Amino acid sequence: MAVLDPPRAAAAPEPLPGRTRDWAPAAMIVGVMVLALPLVGSVPTWITLTVAALAMGMMLFIMASGLTLVFGLMDVMNLGHAAFVAVGAYTATLLVAPLQGLLASPAIGANLLAIVAVIAAAMAVTAALGWVYERLFVKPVYGDHLKQILVTIGAMIIIEQLVLVLFGVNQMLLPLPEAVRGSIVVGDVGVERYRLVAVGVGAVVFVGLTLLLGRTRIGLLIRAGVENRAMVEALGYRVRGIFVGVFVAGSALAGLGGVMWAFYREQFTVAIGAEVLVQMLIIVVIGGLGSVTGCFAGAMLIALASNYVSFLLPDLALVSSILVMTVVLLWRPQGLYPVNHH
Repeated sequence: MAVLDPPRAAAAPEPLPGRTRDWAPAAMIVGVMVLALPLVGSVPTWITLTVAALAMGMMLFIMASGLTLVFGLMDVMNLGHAAFVAVGAYTATLLVAPLQGLLASPAIGANLLAIVAVIAAAMAVTAALGWVYERLFVKPVYGDHLKQILVTIGAMIIIEQLVLVLFGVNQMLLPLPEAVRGSIVVGDVGVERYRLVAVGVGAVVFVGLTLLLGRTRIGLLIRAGVENRAMVEALGYRVRGIFVGVFVAGSALAGLGGVMWAFYREQFTVAIGAEVLVQMLIIVVIGGLGSVTGCFAGAMLIALASNYVSFLLPDLALVSSILVMTVVLLWRPQGLYPVNHH
């Protein structure tokens, strides 16, 4: 009598595949830094350039993170995002006089308190503006990219003109707090104090957004709403309300970026946002639409390339971002970290 083979169903189930980490973009960023060292030729100069680029990258990331959230999660091409950067910067100037005592204090604690107060006010104003902006300009053009581009560019012009009416056409001043002025010098290496503050703020924003989208209930609902809106609404959640919240949060992040960029510049005009709009768009595209990690990696790559090229070949500084975008998209057409893969 033949012995029957044991049924295959009794075999142990194969483990589910885990999420693999993609280290290639990080390796590319490190590779750019290592390659620049012999080209720059001086270790102190290279360290100064690299830290300056990291700080610039963090500020670009903060400004672009709101744009990538709205692009990737809501499928809205909001080219008026630069206006929120300008409004954040201009809001900060209103608090210079009331907070003069804290800003001029030599105590770093008082300075940081003043910076936090300025940031909170700017984010509140840009969040409120974002809510009105979404209702007036974005809501009527959901699902139509061409109309979104035209309407949001028009909205940006309107907001910038309103800012000029309220504040005038003169350059605005946002002096750095006393304790974060100047540089920390170690041997032959000098690093500006404010750049270290910018790196810290950018790191907090990156970690916060990563945890929010990856580890919280609201992050799960946002991602589920993107994948299958009908299913999420059938479970009783208002996806429309969630997406408005995402837009408001993206606007607030633009306001935060505007404050950080204005402190960095110290003097600026209403074009402060429009000046970096192209770089923000490049960062969003090469990072992968909707990917916070990709936005962060893209911002670091663009800032490093821009700083090194400006030092080594100043004539090519204006096209360095375009060159980086070309190389990245030839390598990975979906961006460094496409949101569906990460």
